[in-house]
Amino acid sequence: MKLVVDKENLRIDKYLAEETEYSRETITKMLKENYIKINGKTIKPSYKTKLNDIVEINEDYVKELNIEPVKMELNIVYEDEDIMVIDKPSGLVVHPGNGNHDNTLVNGLKYYTEELSDLGGSERVGIVHRLDKDTSGLMLVCKSNKAHEILAEDFKYKRVYREYYALLIGRFPSNTAFIDAPIGRSKTNFNKMEVRSDGKPARTNLKVLKRYKDYTLVSLVLETGRTHQIRVHMAYIGYPVYNDPVYQNKKTTEFGQFLHSKVIRFTHPITKKVLEFESDLPKYFQDFIDKLD
Repeated sequence: MKLVVDKENLRIDKYLAEETEYSRETITKMLKENYIKINGKTIKPSYKTKLNDIVEINEDYVKELNIEPVKMELNIVYEDEDIMVIDKPSGLVVHPGNGNHDNTLVNGLKYYTEELSDLGGSERVGIVHRLDKDTSGLMLVCKSNKAHEILAEDFKYKRVYREYYALLIGRFPSNTAFIDAPIGRSKTNFNKMEVRSDGKPARTNLKVLKRYKDYTLVSLVLETGRTHQIRVHMAYIGYPVYNDPVYQNKKTTEFGQFLHSKVIRFTHPITKKVLEFESDLPKYFQDFIDKLD
């Protein structure tokens, strides 16, 4: 894999974690073991990027990783020989990284089946897109490389419809809203994203479903797929997602943000049939809003 650097003065490990599908931990190991070169030379993880640096990534490293299968209950909504639709619970990390190599969706998928796409490397088998750890709901998994390749293009060119439900803190005044605010990595906290003028385009459509005394239940449709996009945009407009441990300042529970991937609609990569699936809110989420009534 080759990349041309388009941002300067960033640590190379941070930059590549944002620009590729690899975790920062994996990138650091690849750098130390000379699987990544800049302008033909080996460099340290602390190397600061320069515009137009040529990054060469030897992807043989991820093929050597040993991600162990782990038995877990998977809520499989749909499955055929090419794809799966999974209803992910809140609290489940999608793929290994940041020291978690044993209790992720990828571990569970590897236990369930050996038929998973490997275009994302061995640490992300089957994964064509992701949900945050504490975001629940529907996500696609690819079993064949052909399906992965086609769906990756569909995600890239906005041909996959994704609708989320979120509970926001505060009573949102308008019935609809369109948030068009670029998102980039925080300069002060690598684990956070933020709205910034030099970020990547990020667009979110909001529709109010129900207002409560101190909260608003909303539907959110993404036009782009930036990391933490909904959570960042909602905090940016002053109505953060309830119970978000990162982007709101109140005490939170272990459940994490009240954000749920409710609907996904896409064209099957092989059969070309349009498929649509809908997921119920998690019980903890539903019970909470029931009490608000």
